[in-house]
Amino acid sequence: MRIGKQDNATTAIATSDAESITVRGEDLCADLIGKINFTDYFWLLVLGERCTPAQRQMLDACLVAIAEHGLVPSVQAARMTLAAGPEAWQGAMAAGLLGMGSVVAGSSEVSGRYLDEVLRKADADGTDLQAATIASLETLKAAKKKVPGLGHPQHSDGDPRANRLLDIADELGVSGKYVQALRTLAEHAPRIIQRPLPINVSGAIPAVMLDAGWPLEALKAVPLLARTAGLSAHLFEESMRSIGFIMSNQADLAIAYDGKLSGHEAKTR
Repeated sequence: MRIGKQDNATTAIATSDAESITVRGEDLCADLIGKINFTDYFWLLVLGERCTPAQRQMLDACLVAIAEHGLVPSVQAARMTLAAGPEAWQGAMAAGLLGMGSVVAGSSEVSGRYLDEVLRKADADGTDLQAATIASLETLKAAKKKVPGLGHPQHSDGDPRANRLLDIADELGVSGKYVQALRTLAEHAPRIIQRPLPINVSGAIPAVMLDAGWPLEALKAVPLLARTAGLSAHLFEESMRSIGFIMSNQADLAIAYDGKLSGHEAKTR
């Protein structure tokens, strides 16, 4: 049974023969190994062309900014999975990456698509960016929805990672329409939503990466690669001194049961 289109059986990423391996049109052994750093190679793999120095610095900065952020849910899932199956790093890594959705880490993609939507709406309606931004924020407020890319539960005065990434984008001359859209949102959101809403790192990353030339459809690859590095550190530490079951026990102690009681429990309480 055939599912999906059958008329595009090609790939432009890699091929090999008995003598060589070709990746994006370059010889892996002669042109790439020992001659290209991993950030450049990541860009080449995804886009099929080498990045400029400014694009490399911007991508590097984003990867460093979110590689590690403590015992967040995805890290806890990975460490507890490794504690239960210490032989399966791949399973623990997968558990951590699967926890990166629209709320944590994967929120960069959500923010990027929102910025793109605001810009496209401005073009389609023939309005300026400010008018499109205000209209979008008012729509979100009426629907009682969050503003993607703005607000942070801990860094209420401003996410320092976001501020640094935006500064770097300005210094490199990368900042363009997406950074402008993000800053316009941050300018009007507090008044419209009626609470502090600083730019967060999940808003800064897509803004600077899209302006740097990274494709919207591949945005999620950036936080995924970054967190893989952080998860590697946590899994190594977990294998040396495990806290997985300690976290599990603390969770069990922290969560109260409010379901029905058995007959025995009802008598003893």
